[in-house]
Amino acid sequence: MDSSESSKPGLLERLSNLLLREPESREQLIQLLHSSYEHNLLDADALSMMEGVIQVSERQVREIMIPRAQMDVIDISEPPEQFIPFVVETAHSRFPVIDGDKDNIIGILLAKDLLRYYAGEEFDVRDMLRPAVFVPESKRLNVLLRDFRSNRNHIALVVDEYGGVSGMVTIEDVLEQIVGDIEDEYDFDEDGDNIIPDGAGNWRVKADTEIADFNAATGGRFSEEDCDTVGGLVLKAAGHLPKRDERFRIGELEFVVLRADSRRLYSLLVMPVPSAETADD
Repeated sequence: MDSSESSKPGLLERLSNLLLREPESREQLIQLLHSSYEHNLLDADALSMMEGVIQVSERQVREIMIPRAQMDVIDISEPPEQFIPFVVETAHSRFPVIDGDKDNIIGILLAKDLLRYYAGEEFDVRDMLRPAVFVPESKRLNVLLRDFRSNRNHIALVVDEYGGVSGMVTIEDVLEQIVGDIEDEYDFDEDGDNIIPDGAGNWRVKADTEIADFNAATGGRFSEEDCDTVGGLVLKAAGHLPKRDERFRIGELEFVVLRADSRRLYSLLVMPVPSAETADD
């Protein structure tokens, strides 16, 4: 072996040298992680996840929860044939069940339990409900994640200081703060087309689709001077970074957020506004 090569410090030695500079604050810890990345001891994904872990220990539920107004819920007074189309449309796996008001949540319904309805078994929604878990807005995300894991629970309702329901949070919401957005079966193939017709007159669109391409595919007439991409168009209309399932009417189209995390938009469902609604404007 070449003597010059044998004299080079190995990976463990380089890492040890970095760790010997024991950080005395959060800022120094972040600097140490970035230094490790710059010395090729961590890749970009590992660095991002470590920063996410640090943030989770400092952030509270109120910062990532789905607001009360955006919660998809089922009313116990509705018969299954009335709310099942809503379950199919929203494609969630769990739904808070209310009794008349969102402050009166009586349990959680798992979408898979609705299979019993289609199997022709005796079906009573109340018998299907799982207990609802309530957490305060101020709860730390790392503590919430530990509770989710120990209780094998995936969803919690968030309450304010007066006991009213202010939102909900899922285990996926917490994990995405560490690993980034978690894709599901409704997400895009990254190498696929930017605009995919769904056969019902709607389109699934990647947020980074250029306005010119979007106009050409959908017949839209949006200006390229105001925004370069469809995501920028929605961000401008929203005035904030939208969360999953938020809806926005822009011109003659309605945009529904399919994928988004705390940093960016990923994909949207775009639907023409019915002519009757357009005429009423």
